Amino acid sequence: MRVIVVGGGVVGTMHAWQAVQRGHEVVQIEREAEARGASLRNFGQIWVSGRAGGEELDTALRARELWERIGAKVPGLGFRAIGSLTPVRGARERAVAEAAVARPDAAARGYKLVTAAEAREINPALRGDFEAALWCERDAAVEPRTAQLHLREALRASGRYTFLPGREVREVTAPGAVRDDHGDVHRGDAVVLATGAWLSGLVRELAPDLPVRRVRLQMMQTAPLGERLTTSVADADSFRYYPAYASPALDALNAEQEQAPVAAAHKMQLLMVQRLDGGLTIGDTHEYEHPFAFDTLEDPYEHLTGVVEAFLGRPLPKIRHRWAGVYAQCTDTSRVVHRQQVGDGVWLVTGPGGRGMTCSPAIAETTANELGW
Repeated sequence: MRVIVVGGGVVGTMHAWQAVQRGHEVVQIEREAEARGASLRNFGQIWVSGRAGGEELDTALRARELWERIGAKVPGLGFRAIGSLTPVRGARERAVAEAAVARPDAAARGYKLVTAAEAREINPALRGDFEAALWCERDAAVEPRTAQLHLREALRASGRYTFLPGREVREVTAPGAVRDDHGDVHRGDAVVLATGAWLSGLVRELAPDLPVRRVRLQMMQTAPLGERLTTSVADADSFRYYPAYASPALDALNAEQEQAPVAAAHKMQLLMVQRLDGGLTIGDTHEYEHPFAFDTLEDPYEHLTGVVEAFLGRPLPKIRHRWAGVYAQCTDTSRVVHRQQVGDGVWLVTGPGGRGMTCSPAIAETTANELGW
């Protein structure tokens, strides 16, 4: 079988991986020289802990298993089974963490409520002021800016993979065939459009009523911290945004403890992961209303800096990079992904939202199974 994958981000690359692993030939087409969207502009978190139960959690757990397997084959991914800690302060935040630990699926997520002293044993860099922490053992991390490069290197070694950058696919010319803006036609047995937040052009023509929206976020990265951050770190505002934490305790937190005004205005929570070079990736905000702003705002960065410094008990290293990114999210946010046949031999896979990096291996595996690869 010959598979044409359109899109060079992590979802597209994982579809290419699944096809090659199953013995098929793959041509992957990317409109930029390299992927430049949400697949790079993220935390690199394999984030099991906050996922909704049912299909979403099952997908995340399967993806976590696949990431570890792929990481063993492709060391350049930098897969690290680091877990996460969410420090809490006060009775209301602690009650949400306690409710999470009491969930029937808590063991699958690796939830445990630990004391501040136990949290510092797990992650000695957390020297700041907090009372306890929610420990999530199943969370992990990879290096988002280089993951696709290393995956493609491994795919090329198969002898059954071709990457074609700098080509925008413009037209479906026949079942399983597409034409790019160079005029070349690429023929296969199946075409997978994994174009991320690029929902215009051909995607709009093929699926004009797509139930997917775009979301913008801001993030930043620091110079090396100078010590290991042995886990990823979230704050209690993340309880407000991730469905796994829904409970009467969360309702009470939302009713009785307001977010900081900047955090509320920008729909924020802290997520933080250390990169292999020692720098910290920190975010994030959420913007849903179009048209998106073209500039980044400083208030959210100042808020995040204060939250991080309070947990670390030390000043944050110099900020080296700030950026904004856009990802595609199903308008029904309970859906893991939007997968739709949009032509003869052509399927569109988009809209995983903030789950894309976490769930992409399992999303691609499901596509491959459903299409009979």
